[in-house]
Amino acid sequence: MRLLSYLSEFMIPILIFYIVAMGLVKKKTVYEDFMKGAKEGLFLIGKIMPTMIAILVAVNVLRASGFLEFVSELFRPVAEKIHFPQALIPLSIMKIFSSSGATGMLLDLYKEYGADSYIGKIGSLILSSTETIFYTLSLYFVTAGIKKTRYTLAGCFVATISGIIASVMLAAYF
Repeated sequence: MRLLSYLSEFMIPILIFYIVAMGLVKKKTVYEDFMKGAKEGLFLIGKIMPTMIAILVAVNVLRASGFLEFVSELFRPVAEKIHFPQALIPLSIMKIFSSSGATGMLLDLYKEYGADSYIGKIGSLILSSTETIFYTLSLYFVTAGIKKTRYTLAGCFVATISGIIASVMLAAYF
């Protein structure tokens, strides 16, 4: 176990050394290539930063305004019919927008119900089997310059709903 811990401490320096060594062996201009990549990275950050700020603001507005609780009450009859815990509706909605926001909500659910509870298990499975749709779409489509998403959003929602259904089914059996 100590060997694994020791190796993990040196993994990043070893990786950096390996990249520089391979660049030198292949007679590449390592520093110039690094600087070129750094410039491209800064340009990319400048390109996606407005989208990231908009998503962060939207997530904070959703949490602070009580909108998630309002939607949870709207979906209560449907959730009761399909035996979906109402406490997980806000988590499912938040996951569509922000993974870190959903993680914070899941930690709150752990405190209230316990990590090994039925709700805790479903919540954990939801976070690991769904994607942050709007974050991912905005990040990748803005970066690639895609304006028309066609059926991507609908496909993402189908995949997310499938992940939520699978989460409930798996938690029921384990």
